[in-house]
Amino acid sequence: MALVFAILGFSSAFAAYPDRPIKVIVPFAPGGGTDLVARTLSVPMADDLKQSIVIDNKPGGSTIIGTDALAKSPADGYTLVVATLAHAVNPSLKAKLPYSQDKDFAPVILVGISPNVVVVSADSPYKTFKEFFAAAKANPGKLSYASQGGGTSAHLAGELFNSIAGTKLTHIPYKGAGPALTDVIGGQVDVMFATASAVGSLVDSGKLRALAVTTPARSPSPQLSMLPTVAESGVPGYSAGSWYGYFAPAGTPPDVINKLNVSIKKGTQTSAFKTRVESEGLIIKAGSPEEFAKFVKAEELRWQKVIKDANISAD
Repeated sequence: MALVFAILGFSSAFAAYPDRPIKVIVPFAPGGGTDLVARTLSVPMADDLKQSIVIDNKPGGSTIIGTDALAKSPADGYTLVVATLAHAVNPSLKAKLPYSQDKDFAPVILVGISPNVVVVSADSPYKTFKEFFAAAKANPGKLSYASQGGGTSAHLAGELFNSIAGTKLTHIPYKGAGPALTDVIGGQVDVMFATASAVGSLVDSGKLRALAVTTPARSPSPQLSMLPTVAESGVPGYSAGSWYGYFAPAGTPPDVINKLNVSIKKGTQTSAFKTRVESEGLIIKAGSPEEFAKFVKAEELRWQKVIKDANISAD
């Protein structure tokens, strides 16, 4: 009888979920694309769940610091993390992680995928992606591409391009997107496969020229919709992009996971969220936890091969 009451007590406790504020860890400093997604979604989530959503920025270690904080949190639905591409590639870049990639996380939802944008200086001789591609093929090893550091989305997108297109662009890593884009603008580096959030204002102001997007389909964003994809511009099969998704600690009750999934899904459909992420060209997915789990595993395997073939290591 005591066991029955204990089970009933456990069930009723989670039936009342949430009865206190929920913390969302953002494994980056404030102000970036991940922070924007988390803070924008926190408003409709708070309205739907009738609880405060507290954003906790824990940058560092290529998102490992924030991700590890989640892994060591109670599995009660009161701590989440917003993960990105880094979550899928860190196991291939790091010799050792402080958590188990396969055992410590419960997928909640894939919010969406946004393209990287292939950009060159406004003074670049390349007016289209096809012109740039032709020059890269004709001059192996002579053209360069910038990234915000080893193992980042810009680096991986460039190496995937080299692999599929048969080019030999030289990678020039920087400590952050800012200095990398400064040298692209100045012409010291030929091109960058940059995140849309990092280059939007620079393209709008005429400092950079956008040539293509890296996702399989053209972006629905008004700012990016006229750009061709890399795949349609002579590199079939090419696909690279940034993504955002929520994880809870492993062992979080399925009912709680589903409640969070539904709440976040509702948030992605609000006009406020769609307007805020429009500049990034985010393609909203918002499927089931199971779909997110399959997506992350596929990302891990896909980038594992690119990292191994190109002998990539984190800075």
